[in-house]
Amino acid sequence: MISAPLDFVHEVHVGFDSETGEFNGLPASWQSLLKVSGISKTEIAKNPQGMLDVLGFYTEQAGTPGAPGTGGAGSEKFIGEEPTLKAPDTPTIADSAPSTPSKPSAAAAAGAGTAPPVVERPGFTMSDKTVPIKKPEPSVPKPTKPPPPKSPPAGASSSGGDAAEKPKSPVQKRDKGKKKMSDDEVLAKLREIVSPAVSKERYTNKEKIGQGASGTVYTAIDSETGRTVAIKQMNLQQQPKKELIINEIIVMRENQQANIVNYVDSLLVGEELWVVMEYLAGGSLTEVVTETILNEGQIAAICRECLRALEFLHARSVIHRDIKSDNILLGMDGAVKLTDFGFCAQLATEASKRSTMVGTPYWMAPEVVTRKQYGPKVDIWSLGIMAIEMVEGEPPYLNENPLRALYLIATNGTPELQNPENLSDTFKDFLCNCLEMSVEKRGSATELLKHPFLQKCAPLSSLVPMIKAAKQVR
Repeated sequence: MISAPLDFVHEVHVGFDSETGEFNGLPASWQSLLKVSGISKTEIAKNPQGMLDVLGFYTEQAGTPGAPGTGGAGSEKFIGEEPTLKAPDTPTIADSAPSTPSKPSAAAAAGAGTAPPVVERPGFTMSDKTVPIKKPEPSVPKPTKPPPPKSPPAGASSSGGDAAEKPKSPVQKRDKGKKKMSDDEVLAKLREIVSPAVSKERYTNKEKIGQGASGTVYTAIDSETGRTVAIKQMNLQQQPKKELIINEIIVMRENQQANIVNYVDSLLVGEELWVVMEYLAGGSLTEVVTETILNEGQIAAICRECLRALEFLHARSVIHRDIKSDNILLGMDGAVKLTDFGFCAQLATEASKRSTMVGTPYWMAPEVVTRKQYGPKVDIWSLGIMAIEMVEGEPPYLNENPLRALYLIATNGTPELQNPENLSDTFKDFLCNCLEMSVEKRGSATELLKHPFLQKCAPLSSLVPMIKAAKQVR
């Protein structure tokens, strides 16, 4: 007996004409995205393969609905869920010389017709504080892909006719063979994690402080300790990615440190999961950077505290993968703590790289945007972007078309500062060490903790007036 062909693919080739600065054989939906992206032909010609990588990244993640992490206490920001890890129809460049247009892929056929206007800015790039100046244009539904061809019956030979119709992505499917957990399996795992002996009556004087897609955040008093805690209440039936919740609880429970918003407890209350965490009343760093101006001493102090958290996590083979001001919480004493571990990756001892693409694009390292494998130093790049955010009030490229922003991240290297002359040489050198395109040359958390810039650290108490000022504006 001869079985039907398995995993057959057809490579979708795209040619790039260096004279015209245009692609040949590009899916129609991608052509329309390029037209409204604001990326010039000259820019594309500098790195056409990078452009294709970014297009694949953008279309794979665009439209992923925002979903809950167990966002920090005192913050109303909830991070997006980890995108579905699939392999889109991503072309590769056949050659750099002018070429004859290749046969359109299935994606191109699906997107044929009137070119749609620019898609709405993806929800995963949005923050409640950092918003674009330009109003996004109306969104349109994504073109639907035709159903895959049916395989011939078992036992029949195949000439490969059906195989020729199935486009191939040069990007391998991630987590291949990984079975999604059923609701029963998720509940069973949660029962192993939570504290069955803890009653909801232990937490009194609950007060709502935030609402997100995943649930509601309250402050409460722990009647046993007398401390104020933050409780995130999540209806499990409404969680699209229940596995992420398990991941987050495990990471928080097993990685407690002075510069991390620490996990206190978790309990199941009916169909709700309550995650109890340390409460920081100062809110997120985003509120401070958008409403006040920090000096270099204060920025150095915040970077030092974040690097201490990252050094701890990286030593335990954990990558945070979403470092930005929204995920840094502040205490009213000036404490600086890292939160939101929904995107954390625990690296196996035999593997030091990841290839999934999660996080928030404006803070992402180039190796993530261009779909390369990456390690803990993606957090260092994001810290460098956050340092610029502390200087300028927002990350670089925030007001660019999102696709162009991703392309600039992938190709430009270290982002340009608006007023570099206002920064000290040691600060600029610190930024260069964080924002080094070459991962090997980029500093580690341990190395950067020894950087001369951190000798300028102001006392953490100097942050208190800024926190209070930001709270008055809210």
